[in-house]
Amino acid sequence: MNVSIKTPEEIQQMRIAGRLAADVLEMIEEYIKPGVTTDELNTICHNYIVDVQDAIPAPLNYNGFPKSICTSPNEVICHGIPNNKPLKNGDILNIDVTVIKDGWHGDTNRMYYVGDVPDHAKRLCRVTQECLYQAIRLVKPGARLSDIGTIIAKHAHANHYSVVEEYCGHGIGRGFHEDPQVLHYGNGYNARNDLVLKEGMTFTIEPMINAGKKHTKLNMKDGWTVTTKDRRLSAQWEHTMAVTADGVEVLTARSDESEFRRNW
Repeated sequence: MNVSIKTPEEIQQMRIAGRLAADVLEMIEEYIKPGVTTDELNTICHNYIVDVQDAIPAPLNYNGFPKSICTSPNEVICHGIPNNKPLKNGDILNIDVTVIKDGWHGDTNRMYYVGDVPDHAKRLCRVTQECLYQAIRLVKPGARLSDIGTIIAKHAHANHYSVVEEYCGHGIGRGFHEDPQVLHYGNGYNARNDLVLKEGMTFTIEPMINAGKKHTKLNMKDGWTVTTKDRRLSAQWEHTMAVTADGVEVLTARSDESEFRRNW
């Protein structure tokens, strides 16, 4: 496992990219309503990243991905491709944004409600966000990578949800996906998937939590879209963060996340 340690100057560059990615998620919220298509949302985000932020949408053409953001509604777990199907009242939607600025990546996603959403769907979204927050709070030098998956799985299972195991968080920096892999389920200590966190490490935590069973299904036609095998709802929240001398800095914190947002 080749985990890079970022310098303070490099983390400052990632801080800029992370802030831009967070800004995209805040900007797009007002456009999410019944009747809008995810392709329209993709166009708005693309134009904002390119024309306003003077940055690059990392997903576009990444290993052949055809759009600038990922849009994953309802039973779609991750990597949903924006399309021309209108969103419906009661849908839940994940938007995943990765911005490249001056060669550095900022990666984040969040859930949105489309119109009037049922309470059971809101609960899934809330618990998934709590899984992310609980994991972030334990990140500090000396913590183990496996602690992240353990606390996420514990909270998800306590709320009678399951945790997707095939997809995970990742190191990030100049590369979109770097070491280490950040698992979201408790696998215990083993030499391959565990390490002690150190100041200067940068990675994402992005739990994918299912209302039903954990099993997934990849759309073989497009090669990207991952859904729950049982077609039950799924939710995901993601942040990019850096391990600091005494804890963690969330590089993609939004304006409504005062606990994690630093004063720029």
